[in-house]
Amino acid sequence: MMQKQKATGQKESIFNNEVVSRFELYNSLFLTLPFYKVKDTGTLLPLFIKHCEDGVKARENSGQIIRSFFDKYTQNNSEKDVIDLLFRFIQYIERQVVLFDAVEDASFNKLNTMDDQSSLHSYLSKGVDNEVLSHKIEKLIEEFSLRLVLTAHPTQFYPGSVLSIITDLTAAIKINDVLSINQLLQQLGKTPFFNKKSPTPVDEALSLAWYMENVFYFAAAQIQSEVDQSLNEFQLESKKIIELGFWPGGDRDGNPNVHAQDTIQVAKMLRQILFRCYYRDFRNLKRRITFRGVEDTIAVVQEVLYQNAFDNNIEAKNIAAELQSHLNNIKTTLIKDHDGLFVDLVDDLIRKVNLYGCHFASLDIRQDSRVLRDVHAFCRQSKPIISLFPENYEGLSETEKIKILSFKSAKVIYPEQSDELINDTLQTISEIREIQTSNGELACHRFIISNCQQASDILQLVELFLWNGWNEDNLTIDFVPLFETVNDLEGASQIMETLYTHPFYRKHLEKRGNKQDIMLGFSDSTKDGGYLMANWSIFNAKVALTKTSDEHNIKLAFFDGRGGPPARGGGKTHRFYASMGKEIANKNIQLTIQGQTISSQYGSIDSAEFNIAQLINAGISAGIREKHNILLDPIHKDILDVMANESYEAFVALRNHPLFLRYLEKFSPLTLLSKINISSRPVKRNSGGPLKLEDLRAISFVTAWSQLKQNIPGFYGIGTALKSQEEKGNWENVHQTYHQSGYFKTIIDNCMMSMSKSDFAITAHFANDQEFGPFWKTLHEEFELSKAMLLKLSDHSVLMENYPVERRSIAVREKIVLPLVLIQHYALGHLGNEDLAEDKRQAYEKLAIRTVYGIVNAGRNLA
Repeated sequence: MMQKQKATGQKESIFNNEVVSRFELYNSLFLTLPFYKVKDTGTLLPLFIKHCEDGVKARENSGQIIRSFFDKYTQNNSEKDVIDLLFRFIQYIERQVVLFDAVEDASFNKLNTMDDQSSLHSYLSKGVDNEVLSHKIEKLIEEFSLRLVLTAHPTQFYPGSVLSIITDLTAAIKINDVLSINQLLQQLGKTPFFNKKSPTPVDEALSLAWYMENVFYFAAAQIQSEVDQSLNEFQLESKKIIELGFWPGGDRDGNPNVHAQDTIQVAKMLRQILFRCYYRDFRNLKRRITFRGVEDTIAVVQEVLYQNAFDNNIEAKNIAAELQSHLNNIKTTLIKDHDGLFVDLVDDLIRKVNLYGCHFASLDIRQDSRVLRDVHAFCRQSKPIISLFPENYEGLSETEKIKILSFKSAKVIYPEQSDELINDTLQTISEIREIQTSNGELACHRFIISNCQQASDILQLVELFLWNGWNEDNLTIDFVPLFETVNDLEGASQIMETLYTHPFYRKHLEKRGNKQDIMLGFSDSTKDGGYLMANWSIFNAKVALTKTSDEHNIKLAFFDGRGGPPARGGGKTHRFYASMGKEIANKNIQLTIQGQTISSQYGSIDSAEFNIAQLINAGISAGIREKHNILLDPIHKDILDVMANESYEAFVALRNHPLFLRYLEKFSPLTLLSKINISSRPVKRNSGGPLKLEDLRAISFVTAWSQLKQNIPGFYGIGTALKSQEEKGNWENVHQTYHQSGYFKTIIDNCMMSMSKSDFAITAHFANDQEFGPFWKTLHEEFELSKAMLLKLSDHSVLMENYPVERRSIAVREKIVLPLVLIQHYALGHLGNEDLAEDKRQAYEKLAIRTVYGIVNAGRNLA
């Protein structure tokens, strides 16, 4: 314990010296840079930050704070001058966030050398003198895999040009190259942070591919190299552990603007970018391998890589095996005739080809079950399918529908006219084969069914494939149900039981290695039932699904939507996986990473390597221990059942409050999010109708609360549930559960992280609002109650006491963006004036919209 406290203290000291002090030093340099010819901005900004802090302490509203600042410190106080200077402040603060990111990332290795997760090598070492443990580790490694899936959530605001600057700035800060830092800060000051127009789905994919090309290509290969070295040292066969997934261009439910041609284009783009990476590596290899005996093979490989990297007219084929064969021939010659000189360069490229093939990342297709039902209904009216279904099929029970499904391959004759979504689904099903032919089967082999509510949602999709160019023998597709809402999670195991016992589907699973992926989504479950109920529902669903799959000898892999904010499952993700018990399948870790989590945890090669290694180590350690999860013991389970229900009732009562959505619309930029040119997706699913909570996308829902600095989805209801247990005399049991259960502790720790990014003092003046005052007080009271109960539960005096470095980082970031929050409220306040002239309305809209960027980027895993 003392050693851990010492290590924590060392990290805190390093953070203060390496991050906070250096940020303040470089920030002073940064504030001297001239932006947009406004000489006084850098001088006034520190005064404005201090004025904002004092105003919030005095519980003044944004209008009072900003007006008093201009009265005190400036001479030109016209409305135009005020807006103009506030824009300049925003531009500075956006870049201060980037600077802090770069300084923190530059210190990553110094801050993250000490961790409580053991390495794969250390586990293998433990097995040397323990035959039972050694066999267990070997079997686990044979089955284990990690799949990271990059998703297109529109909260990664940095364009590629800015990401490149951050990368160079981080490198310069590492060696304290002040001249380069100064030049890069000047470049940053002149580089736009936002798009002039909304990106297309392909634009979003290209933006996210920056991380594939510049980070994951190197980081995943390096981790795989370390895995190979550890396995080889202990005479174990090398095993591909890491897989990459990709949603932009394939996720239709997340983005209805994605079409079949986008999917094809993104698949081609991923392939071409990958071959450019290969070609870049090969040029370095060629400069070293200049020996006799390999000239012809070198020339062949160069030609193949060059054509696939740069020739857009080449016929794309899966040539991964061919490439590996050529590279292995080069390796053999080097070992045989040239003492193995530079064989490590060849091994590195072979490893990358083995990891990424011709596809780089597997492109997942996702669509909502309601859309797929409509597609199935459309097909049922077409020849020759129409003869297989009765007219009353739609009104039949689930059991009766499944009995009618025939799973016959057929060439369907469609009428010329059909809905755009129907056309897209049918075209995509056909084009998946084209992607598999050009990029390999792993390039596109999963179809995820969102909002999956019944077994027929899966089985009807299987039929759609058989009616559109596929047959039973070549159906190289994995069908992945996504269970999202609390009710869907509760019925998930019964749905899978129906599928596992269905003759056709069971036969299909046998052909796919008896493997089944199941996705569990935090987004809509959190919006649906609140933070605690969402987590507890997913836990119970995982236990039930694991039991059902084990009974049918199915290898189950859970695909978790955990990659974003704590409110939707993020936070200390590796601790979440390390805390699984033997009752939950955990040998194949799959999770989404999205939004600012990509840049914060995987934005550099160092951070990506560290976090990938953490997840692998968490999975291995959980598999070795396979402890019983104490949350399944009656006393703990009963407590969590009651707490989850009480939390759920509190959250639903809030969600059903008549002011709930109106509050968000009035005080947050929710209605303006659709005007931010960062995403090709709409804010809500029913884009033409009035705003309804069920149509509101979870990402918009969470973003709106985070902009308010209230983060309701990340804690609301927990305080009520804990207080109830205390009043019932169950506190000791709850306290014991927290300290004994790694899973429950992780949930609580993530909740405290979310609360640490909340600041109700900023909106304290809402309490005096005639209409919304009581509602704000309800939110604030639950926040204070939750804070008090969580501190009591954890035996801490402050939130995140166990994570002082992260707590300090959050505090610095929140201080940086405090002016942005107040400027946003100031602009929204003016937009509430119905008599505002149109030109001024546009100016205040732009002002409010621009504040969103910096607030979200500073949050890192907030929205």
